[in-house]
Amino acid sequence: MILVILLLSGYLGLSWHFIGHWRGVSLWPRQPQREHFLLGVLLAVHAMVLTLPVAHSGALNMGLGSALSLLAWIMLLIFWTGSYFARMEGLQVFLVPLGAIGVLMAEVLPLPHTLYQVDNPAFILHLLVSLLAYSLFAIGALLAILMLLQEKALHEHRFALAKRMPPLLVLENLMFQTLGTGFVLLTFSLLSGVFFAEEVFGRAVPISHKVVFAVLSWLVFGGLLVGRKLHGWRGRIAIRWTLTGFALLLLGYIGSKVVLQFFLHKI
Repeated sequence: MILVILLLSGYLGLSWHFIGHWRGVSLWPRQPQREHFLLGVLLAVHAMVLTLPVAHSGALNMGLGSALSLLAWIMLLIFWTGSYFARMEGLQVFLVPLGAIGVLMAEVLPLPHTLYQVDNPAFILHLLVSLLAYSLFAIGALLAILMLLQEKALHEHRFALAKRMPPLLVLENLMFQTLGTGFVLLTFSLLSGVFFAEEVFGRAVPISHKVVFAVLSWLVFGGLLVGRKLHGWRGRIAIRWTLTGFALLLLGYIGSKVVLQFFLHKI
């Protein structure tokens, strides 16, 4: 609990700092190297909070709160690592508060759940690939939102706000790179879940609404990438397809957990 309180306090403090700068009212100047170091420390503490229960019980809890916390950690880890190679300014305003929300949800949401044993390498690989795909698509959706905000700021001549974000072309290229990687991982996740279900889950996987939404999302993202390749889709068209694909993925994954956990009292 002490680690959770420290982690939550760190995320909230860093969120206040980033949001304040976004709004132009922060008390402290931006210090990217120190911010990056502090976020790395918070990620390490978050990893401890996630892994200590697994080490204690030998099983993985994938209830709604725990899943949100794990997804937030993966998204922040991708952002933290990617910041070494690309300008990802602006994403921290969304991702750091999401980390705080994930940690809080893991503590306060009810926990009727099924624990997944971690001694099945095929299942762990499938789960890891799926979570990476979801995290990349979520980051892609946030980049699409940043593109909308950047476009709005430019049209309204709010150049001070526009300078706090990467140029539109940089955001767009980064979004498609993120979506392309996520699409490959989602393809692997769907194939492993359908064709290797016995090895991954120990049983055949029924065609559920989660699978249907995942396939629909795969078709949307695949259509977007093909449209980009053949017709040069960009701008508002790319943003609409990205947000639609992510909404379908969100309905299939988070929506199913909400229904199962809060209405059917199971995972």
